[in-house]
Amino acid sequence: MMRRTLGSKWIKTKLLLQNQDLRRFVPETHLFSKASLLSMLNKYSMVYIKPIHGSFGIGVMRVTKTESENGKRYHYQSGLRKRSFASYQAMYQSILQTKPKKSYLVQQGIHMLKYKSRPFDIRIMVQRTAHLPWKVTGWIGRLAYPKKVVTNFHSQGKPLPVKLLLSPHLSDAAAEEHISSMKEVGLRIAEQLSKTQPGFREIGVDIGFSSDFHPWVFEVNTSPDPFIFNQLKDKSMFYRVIKYARANGRFRKKK
Repeated sequence: MMRRTLGSKWIKTKLLLQNQDLRRFVPETHLFSKASLLSMLNKYSMVYIKPIHGSFGIGVMRVTKTESENGKRYHYQSGLRKRSFASYQAMYQSILQTKPKKSYLVQQGIHMLKYKSRPFDIRIMVQRTAHLPWKVTGWIGRLAYPKKVVTNFHSQGKPLPVKLLLSPHLSDAAAEEHISSMKEVGLRIAEQLSKTQPGFREIGVDIGFSSDFHPWVFEVNTSPDPFIFNQLKDKSMFYRVIKYARANGRFRKKK
């Protein structure tokens, strides 16, 4: 049976980078090490550490470097817990003690657009069946819980309509244009991944906008939760997403 899921964020990142047109949407990402974390901090001042295998935003940390007349300081946040250090070595040792002993990635930090002072990203659901081609079946915003670094619904992120989250930044017409561009990116990612993983039937693409409205792909989930769409008042997306999921053998109705 062809594989329908792929858990490794590192493998999925490398598959996206094989496509010249998709590279500009992928934040710089490396395997986590003492050297790679320091190099990325020196380059971007803010990065994210995330487990190669994992979901729901569990284990994700934000790491930052600040400079002032008093010198450099290093900081990280895990959940609601924040720590600050006078040296990189001290911070790195603390991170090693905090994170479980498994493989991690370090990813370029993006200063995301915010809604009411809280960052948000957008989940694009792309699905197909054995008889129907790839189609964007849903899109939903995810607003981070106050003071948290992740937007995931299972980490208390709040699902909201995309146009509402974009409304402080864009007109309705401009928001529609950006939503269309995100949907196109989602479709291209599905087509790229299915070149080497033909068993894929659905993906959830998590996209955030930087302050210049450039879309960044933070993650691709090959076993996306469709029930987040049930949080919207308009249930049409949810019904469509579930219809595709059931056609692929998920969430079958009880007889």
